[in-house]
Amino acid sequence: MADFVLPPIGFGPGSQPLGEDETLEYMQMPQDMRTFTPSTPDVEEPTRVAAGMALLAEIAAACTRVAQGMAPARFDLTTLDRENRAFIAETMGEGEVAMKVQGQPALAIQESWFAGVWMVSGVGVDRIDVGQVPPVALEKAHMPHRPGEGPGIAMIPGLANGPALITELFDKTASWQVGDAPHVVNLTLLPHTEPDLVWLSDAFGEGAVTILSRGYGNCRITAQATPHLWRVQFYNSTEQLILDTFEVTEMPEVALAADEDLKDSGERIVEVIEAIR
Repeated sequence: MADFVLPPIGFGPGSQPLGEDETLEYMQMPQDMRTFTPSTPDVEEPTRVAAGMALLAEIAAACTRVAQGMAPARFDLTTLDRENRAFIAETMGEGEVAMKVQGQPALAIQESWFAGVWMVSGVGVDRIDVGQVPPVALEKAHMPHRPGEGPGIAMIPGLANGPALITELFDKTASWQVGDAPHVVNLTLLPHTEPDLVWLSDAFGEGAVTILSRGYGNCRITAQATPHLWRVQFYNSTEQLILDTFEVTEMPEVALAADEDLKDSGERIVEVIEAIR
């Protein structure tokens, strides 16, 4: 007999005909990308929402200014009557990025259909921020919601790369300055244990800001109580974790609206105004 023998034909999984009640089962694959399509509000009498229309024009102009490097803008909605407030809410819609800010007051932030235009709400707070990211998300990001134990945290059993990661990340966060390139540690490609993750979480703590970016699957971003440090986790549309990282940066890029997006948002808001008129 030859040294190499081919397996017999007609044996093994898939080689036999299926019974009447049997069907092939396939692993669930990612579905279509979740997208957001703005629509023009149905306004019967434009004069009734004149205040809302004027505010939209101001927001569009702010988008253009911020895209050119100017400071973020803020617009208070509490002065609008109910009809104009509802008109603004319908025009803005809900985009792909949502944020939760812990503290007093706690804030819910929802990006509108127009990238870089953010609806900010909470007790006594009802406004629109225009910018790459709402300023409050930067101001409160690393305020401890769950304080971390810091680099002096006691060792626990089962650690692998945790001690090396703590040394690296605390060193990078201490030296990072605005304008520096992000420093990324990819846990997905790095051998680690479950005790490593628990230990790192206890060392870094949890900040006051969490972010969900929805598109092809989800990206969940959690500020750590350690300044400049973020946990960024990408999931596919079947909720499987496909990328897990720590980032040392001011704000992870996936949560930011680009200047080009802000410019486009200003132009699209103007188109909505013209369509209503």
